[in-house]
Amino acid sequence: MNVFEINGRKIGEGFPVYVIAEIGSNHNGDYSIALEMIDRAKEAGCDAVKFQTFRAKDHYSVYTPLHLKYDKNIHELIKELEIDRSWHSKLKRYCDSKGIDFFTSPCDRESVDEMKALGCGVLKVASFDMTDVTLVDYMAKTGLGVILSTGLATMGDIENAVNACRKAGNGNFALLQCTSLYPAPAHLSNLRAMDTMARSFGCVTGYSDHTMGDHIPVAAVAMGAKIIEKHFTLSRVMQGPDHPFAMEPDELKAMVEKIRDVEQAFGDGMKNGARDEEKENFSLRRSIIAAKDIAEGSVITGDDIVIKRPGYGILPQFKDIVTGRRAKRDIKADEWITWEMV
Repeated sequence: MNVFEINGRKIGEGFPVYVIAEIGSNHNGDYSIALEMIDRAKEAGCDAVKFQTFRAKDHYSVYTPLHLKYDKNIHELIKELEIDRSWHSKLKRYCDSKGIDFFTSPCDRESVDEMKALGCGVLKVASFDMTDVTLVDYMAKTGLGVILSTGLATMGDIENAVNACRKAGNGNFALLQCTSLYPAPAHLSNLRAMDTMARSFGCVTGYSDHTMGDHIPVAAVAMGAKIIEKHFTLSRVMQGPDHPFAMEPDELKAMVEKIRDVEQAFGDGMKNGARDEEKENFSLRRSIIAAKDIAEGSVITGDDIVIKRPGYGILPQFKDIVTGRRAKRDIKADEWITWEMV
């Protein structure tokens, strides 16, 4: 059985889905907003909050061409979205006090080292960084769990990243299916890729969602996702590139509740008859009923019985066995017939 661990918590088949509120850069450089988002994620029932840690100068060339989605140079945009790294230790302590996991997508070695020093249980490799196997290798060598998003990736790209983890002696990794569009249309979600990756690489898989609403991540859980990551904002009208497609607090809470409902709905797969809560509804099943008064000692014929509700008598499948037997007592018309009566 494939199991992934974060801070000693097991994630995989038979364990609760691990739900990550992706704060990313939606704090807008305001520490008080970051704290409020942590509070709201905890209230929503999430297991973790995730930030993004990068420096524009180390992250993008100044010559990066304009992106059709944005009206400014990518390097300039990313510069505006940098997190103040002095927050990390404070955010980690605050999350610890609230009982919710804290981690980031560290995009350089310095931030990887810092997450390890802070005692974070997991590191996240962003989709756009997954092909940097030197960074993946460096993360894996920390011994921490590694979550890799696979947006834009081929199976070869994924294999290279997985091999980097395993060669570093770290088998504690998970893969997330992801569509690198913001927002992403439902028809490109490709949720079946989770099973493809699980079978190919023998690991826990999940889904990092960029669609609008919660129906696709909830469907992902029904299809076997063990980790769900969802972009989160206090309000979609806030300024910033990731706010418009992110989920607001009440929506996040509703999504987590639906995920927990789906988990409970899985059941054990056994078909052993009525559960205790269902037994009253035996009255709605069918059984063998006396069609007319049947005197004690009489041979029961096909004309003496009918099949109708309730289901407290002999099952209809035994009708041919009941006919030809004698009544042990008087049976009233419309009374259900039990084995003790024949």
